[in-house]
Amino acid sequence: MTNPKSLAIVVGAGASKEANLPIGVELKHQIASVLNIRVERGLQTRGDDHIIEAFRLIATTPEGRQGDINPYLQASSMIREAMPQAASIDNFIDAHRGNEKIAECGKLAIARCILDAEANSAMRVDRSNICNKINFKGLESTWYNLFFRLLVENCQLQDIPERLSRIAIITFNYDRCIENYLHAALRNYYGIEIQEATALLASLRVFHPYGSLGPLTWTANPNAIDFGATPNTRQLLAIARELKTFTEGTDETHSDIVEIRSTLQSAARVAFLGFAFNRQNLDLLYGPIGQSVSWRDVPVFATALGLSTSDVEIISKELNAMAGYESKGIRIRRDLTCAQLLQEYSRSLAIR
Repeated sequence: MTNPKSLAIVVGAGASKEANLPIGVELKHQIASVLNIRVERGLQTRGDDHIIEAFRLIATTPEGRQGDINPYLQASSMIREAMPQAASIDNFIDAHRGNEKIAECGKLAIARCILDAEANSAMRVDRSNICNKINFKGLESTWYNLFFRLLVENCQLQDIPERLSRIAIITFNYDRCIENYLHAALRNYYGIEIQEATALLASLRVFHPYGSLGPLTWTANPNAIDFGATPNTRQLLAIARELKTFTEGTDETHSDIVEIRSTLQSAARVAFLGFAFNRQNLDLLYGPIGQSVSWRDVPVFATALGLSTSDVEIISKELNAMAGYESKGIRIRRDLTCAQLLQEYSRSLAIR
């Protein structure tokens, strides 16, 4: 059993959209573009250089001979052609579970596109000058800033580790926007150095059930890659192999699913930000309907932009049945962005 959290936040693609990262439909289009590869007579005539070089690396034999990349080109073509029909790239990969080439091509494209999205996001930093930092003014109206205000409200620097330890974040996004912003914001707000901000963030539990683009450079991890960096071929391949499909994400031997469920079961309050309430993701969080649940009077706050009134009613019933949340405590708002939700319920979500 994990230590009970004052607040658990579940994050979906709609939350990263506030930093200008792609939601599912946009990501599908970008993936179709990078996988629009053509090779004639062994020479690339169209497509993403990083992806095609990764295919060549995968196909290289242990003896160093160049193998056949045509199966990967065929898998890429299949993904590209199916994107208009797919609900998301994750759904498509899951529909072809067991097809390793579909999974490898899809994950390579995801890694390439999300790294590029980080580089073009509102959190991008011009690294030409070591003094350059995130444009906090440009992010003032985002949920990242509103969450940071909740975090540091009436809180001195020495109290931050204890405050962070009372929060858990479960993000279904591959990007590192949350970690990147919080690290930079702590440095900027308290005037501290990289190492101190890194030590502080060790108190915050951030789950990535489907994996992420990897650790950021301030973690001093040898496999780290900077936010929005352009990876070399081996880095791209290593990152892609750390991403998980729906099936892998719900496998207790390949994810933090047990700890995630325990965290949500004991959290005093739960907020869903930009989360689409996909049934497979709800199963990951709470287990399938039919498992025993204990009824709990836990306040639940959620954004639901773009969802119908009918769907919101069904989602509320699913949260009631799967998690045991009392219906009276579930507030799902179709009229609020992630930032607006945190602003509307700032007192209810205060970290205490």
